[in-house]
Amino acid sequence: MVEALNQLQLSGVLLCVLLLHTVSQQGLGTGERVRTQPNFIIILADDIGWGDLDVNQPEKKTNNTPNLNLMAQQGLRLTDFHSPASTCSPSRAAILTGRYGLRNGVIHNFGVNSVAGLPLSEITLPQLLQQAGYYTAMIGKWHLGHSGPYIPTKRGFDYYMGIPYSNDMGCTDTPGYNLPPCSPCVSSIPEGTRLRTSKHGGCYSKVGLPLVENSSIVEQPLDLWTLTETYKSAALRIIHRARTRGQPYLLYVALAHMHVPLAPPLSPDAPTTPHYPSDDVYTASLQELDGLIGELKTASDKDNALIWFTGDNGPWEQKCQYAGSVGPFTGKWQTNKGGGSAKQTTWEGGHRVPTVVYWPGRIPANTTSSALLSGMDIFPTVLSLAGVTPPSDRRYDGIDATNIVLQRELTGREFLFHPNSGAAGVFGDLQTVRAGKYKAFYITGAAEACGGGTGKQQLHNPPLIFDLEREEAEESPLQFDTPEYEAVAQKVARKREELLWDIATDKSVSTADYSTDESAAPCCDPTQAVCRCHPTSQEDGETCTKH
Repeated sequence: MVEALNQLQLSGVLLCVLLLHTVSQQGLGTGERVRTQPNFIIILADDIGWGDLDVNQPEKKTNNTPNLNLMAQQGLRLTDFHSPASTCSPSRAAILTGRYGLRNGVIHNFGVNSVAGLPLSEITLPQLLQQAGYYTAMIGKWHLGHSGPYIPTKRGFDYYMGIPYSNDMGCTDTPGYNLPPCSPCVSSIPEGTRLRTSKHGGCYSKVGLPLVENSSIVEQPLDLWTLTETYKSAALRIIHRARTRGQPYLLYVALAHMHVPLAPPLSPDAPTTPHYPSDDVYTASLQELDGLIGELKTASDKDNALIWFTGDNGPWEQKCQYAGSVGPFTGKWQTNKGGGSAKQTTWEGGHRVPTVVYWPGRIPANTTSSALLSGMDIFPTVLSLAGVTPPSDRRYDGIDATNIVLQRELTGREFLFHPNSGAAGVFGDLQTVRAGKYKAFYITGAAEACGGGTGKQQLHNPPLIFDLEREEAEESPLQFDTPEYEAVAQKVARKREELLWDIATDKSVSTADYSTDESAAPCCDPTQAVCRCHPTSQEDGETCTKH
C-alpha cells in the first residue's frame, strides 16, 4: 500500500514537472519568436539621384552621405535597383502592394483636392504585418489619399506623423527652396472670398501645407525648417515604444527633403530663412537627410532591425540646381534631342535609385550586388523575412529577394517593366522594358529639362534597344538590322504581350478614383486664411479641427 502511494506521488510529481516544462517551453517559444522576429525600417527618399550616394561615385570624393556610406560598408549596396515608377504616388503604391500600377490602380499622382487614394481593394504591406502582430508606424510623405478610409491609419499603420502629399503642395510662411520660388502664405483673405486651392507656377498659395498626426491636422501651415527634428523625435519615440513593449515593428519613413530642398539653418544665429549659395542648397539638404538616417541607424542597431534605404524616383531635372545627380545614367539619346531624362521618364535616371540594405549580423558586410531588382520586391521580401504569407487572391509583380539580400545570390529579375510616369504616353502604360542587360523603349520624350526644353514625344515601332552594359548613358541604340537586335526585340515583345494579357485577365485589378473636389483639401480652420491653426499634439490630448 505504501509503495503504491509512493508511486502515485512520484507520478504526480512527474506530471507536474512535465506540465511545467510544456508551459515553460511554450512561453519560451512565444518569447523567442517575438525576440527573433525582425524589425523593419524602410526609408524612402523623394527625388533622390543614383549619383547622390557617395559610394556610388567614389571617384567624386564627396562626403555628403557618411551614414549611408557606413551602412553600405556594413551591409549591402544594390547598384541596379529601380523605383517601380518615375513619379510619387505610383511608386509608393507599387512598393506597398508589390504590384504594378496597372494592377493596383495608381497610375499618376493624387492632388490636394483628390477625394480618394490607393483603392481600398488593395492590401498593403503594413496591413499584413499589423495582422501578424507588428506595431506599424509611418513618418513623412504619404501621397496615397488624405481623407476618410484612405489615410495611413486606415491602411495598416498604427501611427502616422507627416505630410499627406508632397511638401510643395501647400504654402508655408517660410517656403523651401524651389524653382520657380514660391511666395509665403497670404496672411488674410478678403471678407466673403471663398477659400480655393489656387496654384500658379507650381506653387500653392491659398491652402497651408498641413502636418498631420494620425487623423488630425496638428499644424497648418507647418514649419518646413523644423520638420527634420519633428520627424526624428517621432521616429525615436516609435522605436522606443516598440522596444519597451517587446513588440516587433515596421517603421516606414518617407522623406521629401530632396523634393523641395530643405537645407538646415546655417548656424544657430542664422535668420529664420537661411540663405545658401544656390549650388550648396541641395548638398546641405542631402547631408541633413543623411544625418536623420544616421539617427535611425543608431537608435535601432540593437533591435534586430533591417533598414532598407531607397528612392521613389530619380531627380526632378527641371529644378536645375535644386535637383540631384543621376550619375552616369544621363539618357543622352534624349538629352541630345532636347528634353529631360530623369524624373517622370523611363530613362535610367528616372528610376534607377540609390539603394542600401543594412542588417547587422545577418547581411554580409561590404557587399555589392548588381542583381536587377525593383521597389516592388520590398513587399514580398519583407513578408518572407517576417514569416508572413501574402493573400493568394491576387497576382503580384514583386519577387522575393531574400537570397540576394542574405546569401549573395547573383540572379535577380530577367525582366522589369517601367511604366509611363508623366512624360510621354498614357499614364501607367508599360512601354519600356528591361531584359537582362538590354532595355527597349516603345516611346520617348515629353519631359521638361532644366531650362524648359521638353523634346517631342516619339513612338518607336520597332523599339529603340540599348545595351546598358556597353553604355550606361543610353546614347547609341542597337542597329535594327542585326541578329542581336532581332533576338532581343522578339524576346521583349513576347514578354510584354504575356504581361499585358496577364493583367487584362487578372480579376484582382483595382481602379483608382481620381475625381477631385475643393472641399477635399485638408483644412484645419476654413475661417482662417490658408486654413491656419496653431501647433498641437495628440500626445497632449489636443488636436486641431478635423480635416
